[in-house]
Formats: sequence, structure tokens, C-alpha cells
Amino acid sequence: MKNFFGSVANRVFLILLAGILVAAASTTWLTHNERRKAFKEMHEFRIAERVEQLVSSLDNVSEDMRSVVLQTSENFGLESSLVKDTENAVGDNPSLAALLKTRLGNHRHIVVSKQTDCKLHAGIKTETPRMDECVVIYVSLKDGALLKLKLRMMRDPGWLRGRVPGAPYLSPYFGLFLLLIGILAYVVARMTARPIKDLAVAAGALGRNIDRPPLDETGPTEIRLAATAFNAMQARIKRQIQHRTHMLAAITHDLQTPLTRLRLRLEKVSDAELRSKLVEDLAVMQNMVREGLDLARSMDSAEAMQLLDIDSVLDSVCADAIDAGQDVTLEGRTRTSIMGQPSALRRCLTNLVDNATKYGRYARLQLSREGNAIVIKIRDGGSGIPADQLDAVFEPFFRLETSRSRDTGGTGLGLTIARNIAENHRATLALRNHPEGGLEVTLRLPVQA
Repeated sequence: MKNFFGSVANRVFLILLAGILVAAASTTWLTHNERRKAFKEMHEFRIAERVEQLVSSLDNVSEDMRSVVLQTSENFGLESSLVKDTENAVGDNPSLAALLKTRLGNHRHIVVSKQTDCKLHAGIKTETPRMDECVVIYVSLKDGALLKLKLRMMRDPGWLRGRVPGAPYLSPYFGLFLLLIGILAYVVARMTARPIKDLAVAAGALGRNIDRPPLDETGPTEIRLAATAFNAMQARIKRQIQHRTHMLAAITHDLQTPLTRLRLRLEKVSDAELRSKLVEDLAVMQNMVREGLDLARSMDSAEAMQLLDIDSVLDSVCADAIDAGQDVTLEGRTRTSIMGQPSALRRCLTNLVDNATKYGRYARLQLSREGNAIVIKIRDGGSGIPADQLDAVFEPFFRLETSRSRDTGGTGLGLTIARNIAENHRATLALRNHPEGGLEVTLRLPVQA
């Protein structure tokens, strides 16, 4: 659930859906109230019209004929009779009373009240089904007689009957409405989040391949501006990497020639002990130049990706190490191919194996597959690394003062180069001190690299 709400698209979807539903519910409620109000006004108008017709008829006939008129009123759904007083009725329908006064005149005495458990004569014809509430109207005639009228009260239209008054009406199509609104909100949310996702994918791909094609500068204004800025950033980073690589390559290339000449001249030194020390120092310098150039190349992902059999690559690296006299063993097979840069990946694995044999006497490799990752573990027989320096050893030119001293010939770039190559393959490289002793390096390569 946390991952669901963490997505921008899902958040936009929920916000849109909630907003639309609130707006639809509010509109439905307001429309329902307006319909109820309109229906009430229409119903009261029809009641007032019937009452006016009956009162006019009674006013224009003699007292002897009034009983006949009162009997005929039953055909109009009215129960009518002449009474002496209002029977202590309390007026509780001012709108209908005002309407009757407007039609009959303000001089008449009119009281309108409601009654529950209403019972009308069985012979009265009504337009609506039986209800348990009716309205009682007292109206004075022009000669002072008091007319009592009783009729059923239609509280709601037929399509609203049986619901709680004031509750919004839910039509059978409301479910379809929700479905369509949900689809619309989902589409809008995906359209909104797609450029952000494309930008994130492009940023991830940029770390692996600086020469990737630029983003398409299309779409809304904000998206075009973001794509333009991203493409400009990619171009600047590419130029800076190229300038740095060219500069470092030029320096190392130019240094190779004088170093070679210097080595030839050192061979003419007559003092054997001095000659040996000078040649050793020169070898260290040449090694540092080569490592510096390898570091620059490890940060440049220009090499093309190819489908590689990881078992074969690791077999080849271990075979080369054994041929060089190193104590190396390999266990496990995956029978899996990955996309990788052949030379760079071999350099990464070679650096890790060399590191283990140089500072830990031997290298024990284990190859396995865990889900969508190829896991390569390399354990040595050394004394390990202090826990607070496990991350620091990845920094360029960092060397421990004990087992990884300058006397061993290290430059402090081997792990830096290996980590750069791993990152170019979307892999992770981690170090830990093994519980049984020694340092263990874990390289996780994604199968879909």
C-alpha cells in the first residue's frame, strides 16, 4: 500500500478521482434539493387550485346545495366537511397557507396543518398510492362558514419514494458513471506522470551510457523545457568527460616515452643496488600511469554492450589468474547471459581477483543466481579491513597503511575502477569482513543489464 501511494501517477489518480466524486456528489445533492423544491411548489399549486375551485363552488351555491358539492369533492381526492372551529389545529405549512391567501384573498381565515396516520373515506379517489400523512386545510367561506379539507400529502416524487428525505438519489447508471470517471482519472494521471518517468529512465540510462540519444523535446511547454535542460546537461557532461579523458590520455601517453627512455638509461647505471631501486621506482611510476588511464576509461562507458555468458567470462578470468601463478578457485554455474561491456567487465573481475590474491594470499570465488541478479562472491585469506574503512577503500588513491601499503605495489585505484565499471552495468559492489576471517567482495549484476 505504501508503494502504491508513493507513485506520482497513483497520487494524481486518487486526487482527481476524489475531486471529481466530491464535485459529482455535491452537484447531485444540489440538483436533488432543487427537484424536491420544485416538486413541492408544483404539488402545493395543484392543492391550492383544487381548494380554490371547491371554495368558489361553495361560495356560489345555496346552503342546501353545499352538501352535494361536498360529496362531489371526493372525486378530486378531497375529504371535505363544514366544521364550527379549527379544532385547535396549528398551522405548520406557511408556504401553502400563503399561496391559498394569494388565490382566495387575505380576508379569509386559513389554517394549514399536517396529520399522521391519515385515514380517508374508502370512496375517495387519489392519484397516488396510499400514504400515512395528509394535509388538513381550514378555509372560511364568504358567509363565515368554516370548511375543513383533508387530502393525502405526496411527500416525494415516485422515483424518490422509499428513501430517507435529503439523501442524494443514486440512479442505476451511477456505477457506470464511477467507472468512466475512474478510467478518465487513470488516463490523466498516467499522462501526467509519463514525462516524469521518461525523465527518470533517461537519467538512469545517462549514468550507464553518456552517448545515449537525447530526449525528444516535444509535449507541453514544461516538458519541453525540462527535456531541453536535460539534453543540455547531457551535452555538457559528455564534453567534460571527453576533455578529461583526452587530457589524461595525452598525459599518460606523453609520459610513456620519457619513462621508457629513462628506464633504458637506468640500465647503464653501474651501481647494481642503486640501479635496482631506480628501476623499481620507475616501475611504480609506470604502473600508476597505466592505472590512471584505466581509471579514466572506467568512467567512460563508450564500449558497446554485448550479450555475455557470465560463466565463460569468469572461467576465463580465473584461468588467467591461475596461469599467472595465483591461488584462485571457482565454484558454481548459472548458465545465464547478461548484457555487458566485455573488456570493462573483465577488468572489473580481474581487479577484484588480483586484490584478493595480492592482499589475502588466495581468492575463492562463488557464482550463483539469486532471482534476477547474478551474484559473484570473492573471499580472500587476509586480515580484513577495519569496519569504518570499508567504504573509504573505494576512494581513488586510498591505501591502508598495513597490509595494503605502498610496498605491495598498489596504487589505490583498483577498487575505484572496479566500482565505476560495476555502476556502468547497474551492478552493486560491496565489501564485508567474513565471519570466518578474510575480506569478502560481493558483486551483484542484474540479469537484464
